[in-house]
Amino acid sequence: MFTGLVEETAVITQIVPTRESTRLWIRTNVCSRGTRVGDSIAVNGCCLTVVARRRARTGATLGFDLLQETWQRTTFSTSAVGDRVNLERALAVGSRLGGHFVTGHIDGIGRILRWEKVGKDHLLEVAAPKEVGDFLLTKGSIAIDGISLTVAAVMRDRFRVWIIPHTFQVTSLTERQIGDRVNLEADLLGKYVRHFTANRKTPRAAGRRTVRE
Repeated sequence: MFTGLVEETAVITQIVPTRESTRLWIRTNVCSRGTRVGDSIAVNGCCLTVVARRRARTGATLGFDLLQETWQRTTFSTSAVGDRVNLERALAVGSRLGGHFVTGHIDGIGRILRWEKVGKDHLLEVAAPKEVGDFLLTKGSIAIDGISLTVAAVMRDRFRVWIIPHTFQVTSLTERQIGDRVNLEADLLGKYVRHFTANRKTPRAAGRRTVRE
């Protein structure tokens, strides 16, 4: 479980295809502290397991194995060495929850339609697939590349969010351009509410029994 508060941006150093998976190597500083093989880290919002670790002058280089399902359903399929990614370690019990509940399970891939500076902030408009759009609502939560954001507006096939200067500066959004693809995860609570309401059956009205003496 994650919160969508990015701890650092890191650089992809290697992408190595193997027979069973794709090994992704990322050079990290903050998120390597105390991290061991078997721990979970959200990489651009996707929950991945650390399978290898190499020492570096500062921090470490962490290795992750991506199965074909993960490779195809996320933006990793178009990633390249040198790309910067958002990292967040799993939420520790007792930690503050500053964002929202993020599972690290990507629901779909969005595409940036509008990305511009407005005053000191930035306006980001993203095209969303139906499997994500069904859970969007104004003032609700959305994770974009692992960043917890508040939905400002919802249109038929897209949505908008506002990016404050701090979020822009400490995430990989500094490198995003119009047309780029991003990982999207809809709000977990919204998924459960929709599931329960969609499957709820209206109880039959209890018939009255006539008692004869």
